[in-house]
Amino acid sequence: MTGQDPAAVPPTAEPRAGGRIDTSRPHPARMYDWFLGGKDNYPVDEEMARQLLTLDARGRDMARVNRAFMHRAVRWLAAHGVRQYLDIGTGIPTEPNLHQIAQAAAPRSRIVYCDNDPIVLAHAEALLRSTPEGATAYIQADAREPDVILARAGEVLDLTRPVALSLLALLHFVDDEDGAYDLVRRLVERLPSGSYLVLSHVTGDFDPVNAATARAMYQERGLTLRPRGRAEFARFFEGLELAEPGVSLTAEWHPELGEPVPVAGDDPIPGYAGVARKP
Repeated sequence: MTGQDPAAVPPTAEPRAGGRIDTSRPHPARMYDWFLGGKDNYPVDEEMARQLLTLDARGRDMARVNRAFMHRAVRWLAAHGVRQYLDIGTGIPTEPNLHQIAQAAAPRSRIVYCDNDPIVLAHAEALLRSTPEGATAYIQADAREPDVILARAGEVLDLTRPVALSLLALLHFVDDEDGAYDLVRRLVERLPSGSYLVLSHVTGDFDPVNAATARAMYQERGLTLRPRGRAEFARFFEGLELAEPGVSLTAEWHPELGEPVPVAGDDPIPGYAGVARKP
């Protein structure tokens, strides 16, 4: 993919059969887009997003804080020599995206994005605009198909060399019974020593009542929301070496690496984040 006209580089995978956009119920990626002020969402997404704002009026702040963490984490990884990234649960692209941050620091960086929402596929061309020295690609696959994802990612990434695996604001949409911990384990065990795991996650630690209400709202619509406590979140990093400052509030992970995100009120934004290295 290096040296080609980026707009001409096709996605790694074709759309799945039946991959139409379902506008009959909300989708987390489209709600996230709405919170960020994007236009790639539907009335059903806005309706639920507004309902969530009645539980915590800082929904937009949460999305912006999570986005800013991604920027800081990629800068940190690039400074520590990481040149390959696998971003699962990509969501609808919002600039600057992961590849733009990574390739601004190291133009030869190679990035593979993965999502299962057809609306993200519709924006894949924007995701694929790489530097000439590096590469970007997009895979349409479900996060719960690690073997499929890694096989296709291996067409772009050298999986014998360190990779930063990014699962940002994704795992709280996978319940324990659906194998959230096993999913992370299966992905990480296939990556070589020196790879990194990058996670962010919603928590109910600061307002368990509203967190339970939000979980019920998702269930009523056939969706999953699984806020996790600090210890539950830390469990995803078992066997890995957490980088300083360890598990922290999302807004407090290396704030010096980005511009501050103004938020309403003094209460913490309810999310945790962390970066860990595979020994």
